Parts: sequence; C-alpha cells; structure tokens
Amino acid sequence: MSTGPGADSAPVHESDTYARAHQRSRTRRGDPRTRRSKGTFSSLSIRNYRLFFTGAIVSNTGTWMARITQDWLVLSITGSATAVGITTALQFLPMLLFGLYGGVIADRYPKRRLLLVSQAALGLCGLALAVLTLTGQVQVWHVYLIAFLLGMVTVVDNPTRQSFVSEMVGPDQLRNAVSLNSANFQSARLIGPAVAGVMIASIGSGWAFLINGLSFLAPIIGLLLMRPSELHKVERAPRGKGQLREGLRYVAGRPDLIWPIVLVGFIGTFGFNFPIWLTAFSEDVFHVGAGTYGFLNTLMAAGSLAGALLAARRGSTRLRKLVVAAGIFGALEIAAAMSPSFWLFALLLVPIGMIGLTVNISANSAVQMATDPVMRGRVMSLYMMVFAGGTPIGAPLLGWVTDTYGARVGFAIGGLVSLVAAAVIGLILAKVGGLKVALGWQHGHPSVRFVPVGRRPELAAAA
Repeated sequence: MSTGPGADSAPVHESDTYARAHQRSRTRRGDPRTRRSKGTFSSLSIRNYRLFFTGAIVSNTGTWMARITQDWLVLSITGSATAVGITTALQFLPMLLFGLYGGVIADRYPKRRLLLVSQAALGLCGLALAVLTLTGQVQVWHVYLIAFLLGMVTVVDNPTRQSFVSEMVGPDQLRNAVSLNSANFQSARLIGPAVAGVMIASIGSGWAFLINGLSFLAPIIGLLLMRPSELHKVERAPRGKGQLREGLRYVAGRPDLIWPIVLVGFIGTFGFNFPIWLTAFSEDVFHVGAGTYGFLNTLMAAGSLAGALLAARRGSTRLRKLVVAAGIFGALEIAAAMSPSFWLFALLLVPIGMIGLTVNISANSAVQMATDPVMRGRVMSLYMMVFAGGTPIGAPLLGWVTDTYGARVGFAIGGLVSLVAAAVIGLILAKVGGLKVALGWQHGHPSVRFVPVGRRPELAAAA
C-alpha cells in the first residue's frame, strides 16, 4: 500500500498511521527531541515547545483583550448585534475563501519562518487599531477592514501554527501539546476579558488594542530563540499543480477524517457564536455593563481551561467521545438560552466552555494524528476552514436572528443545530464503520459505545 501524499487509490487508514508514528518514535528514543515522559504538562519538557508555549500565552492574552474590546466597541458605535456578527464574519471570511491555499503554503515553506512573518503582521494590525482608537478617529468601517486583514493573515498563520506543533514535539507528544495549546489559549482567555473589561470602563478601548499589538513581540522572540536542529524534520511538499485537489482527495477517501471535520464545521458555524450571544445577553437580557460582560467570558474560559487540562491527561482520542461531547454541548446551549436568571446563565457557561473545548481538542488531535505529515498543513487548513470559515455564514445569520427574535432564540438555535449535527454524524460514522450504537452502564455510569459488527476496523478502533 502506498503511503505517499498522492496515494488516492489506496487511502491510508488511521490504524496504519498510528503504527507508522509509533515506529518512527521507537527509532528516535535516544533523540533529545523526543520525550517519553507522561503527565499533563509532559510536552513542556521539550525546549522549543516551551518557548512556543511561553510566547503564545502572552500574545493570546493580548488577542483576547482585543477580541472582547473589539466586540464591545462595535456594539457601542452601532448598538447592533448584527454589526458584531458582521465584524466576526469579516475576520473569518478569508479562511472560508482562501483557507486551503494557506495549507498549501504551510506544507511548502519552512513553518518557523512563516510564523515569524505572520505574527509580525498580526501585531501591526493590532497597533493600527490602537492608533485609530486612541486618536478618536475610529469608525466601524475601520474595525471591519482591520478584522478582514487579520483574517487574511490567519489564513496562513493558522494551519502553519497547527502543523508546526508536530515538528516541535513529535508524534508521541502531539495530543498532549494540542491540549496544552488549548489550555494556553483558555488561560489567556481567563485574564484577557477581565483586564479588557476594567480597561474599557476606566481608561478606554485604545489601550487594550495597544497592549495586544505589542504582545506579539513575545512569540516572535520565542521563535527566534528556537534551535532548528531540534525540530523534527518533515518532508516539505514541492511546488506543483493540483496540490489543493490532492489534499481534498486525501480527506475524501478517509471517513475517519472527513466526518469529524464536518461535525466541527456545524459546531463552529452555529454553536460558537459567543461574541454575539454574550454581548446580546449582557446588553438586552440582563442589562449589565462591560465589566460583567468580561466576567461572563472569564467564566466560559475557566470551563474551557478545565476541559483542555483534562484532555491533556488523556492519551487517546475516540470518535465516540467527540460525538457525545458535541451532543452535550448543544444541549447545554439550549439550557443556557432558556435560563430564567443571570446566575444560572453564568453558571452554565462553565460546562459549555469545558465541553466545547473537549469537542475542539478531540477533533483536532484525531485529525492531526491520523494524517500523514506531508499532508498535515493542507488537512489542517481544511479543518480550520470548515471550523472557522463557517463563521461568515453563521455569525451574520445568528446575529440577525438575535436582533429580530431575541438573544434566547438565537442561542437556542445554535445549540439545536449542534445537537442535531452530533446525532446525525454519529449515526453516519456508525454506519460507515460497520458499527452499532450500544447504550448501557459502565462503572456505575451510563455509557455510549460503538460496537463493531463488521466492515471498517480502523473506525472501530477509533470509536
């Protein structure tokens, strides 16, 4: 069986990919780049990843400050949840239009150099918005334009950053590093919104944007301090025609890749529109200010951080966990939408954040670990295009629903779509893999399992 990137007629199955990854790791046991240590923070024993992680937590904090401030600024200028949705949509529209091209670039060029350029560009965008706001010249179209430019840079930055993790840590630590990346992002989400809320109320939005722009110095310094000799060498895709089609054919022949990607597409498009819902609930339902809006984001981040740390302790990814978590996520959103009191709504944001991160990490690590390294940039660009690129569709649509029918209806629809998508795709995975759903009790708790009845052993193993 061919294992090259062009093996369209003989798709590589997940079990084969795991076997190859473990074989490669066994041949490098003496290599300092590959660590066998276990535990929640095991991948931090690798120096290059430690530098990456440290720089990321600084820039992520700035990013969350800017994100919360941007949403509040747009709402204060326009008074419209639809305008907040348009801003979010413009930031993710480039991923929908050009996301796959970003994956080709990530597979073709050295990822560390690409990240140096993309992180510098993101910092400049943040500084531009800071200058406009601090000088009192900012208008909503300025925010729209900078959001779109941020999205253009992210087209290359996202798949490059996602696939660069495997070069820093290797296959043994990949799941742990993916989980810690999410924990990093959510730790910053605990700090950023709270600081942003205080700054908006006390000294104004412009200073939050300024801190965000300067925060990108940290990952740039971290990338410059890395030791290239300790990176895991990955074959780069040569220049050539048809590389986009090659990546799409690769994924199309792999049900263990395509259906998790489809599921996170529905979740990302309809279930992750929190900037719209939280601003609308803060302004129109509970009538609270910017400080409380930041507090709601912090509660969700606390749940997300807990979910990321729990995921870091797990050593494997199961498709059934992904499907069940997606269903629970949708149900919790519906419950939060119907919450009669502020404190019940706020309390439900914690498990929503936890389960939402479980969905994201489970899908991300399952897709990365099942993908050949030479294809990883293109596959992850497709993953990010589907997960984030659906936002230009979902954000304005649910923003309009929220403006027209109220925040509760908008939030409930997002949860309902997520719940239905989880149920339908769970049944499809069971059918494609020759599995049946078995409900029962295990260790005193209800359990959901996919039991093999014949056809696709690699899906049965992943379930």
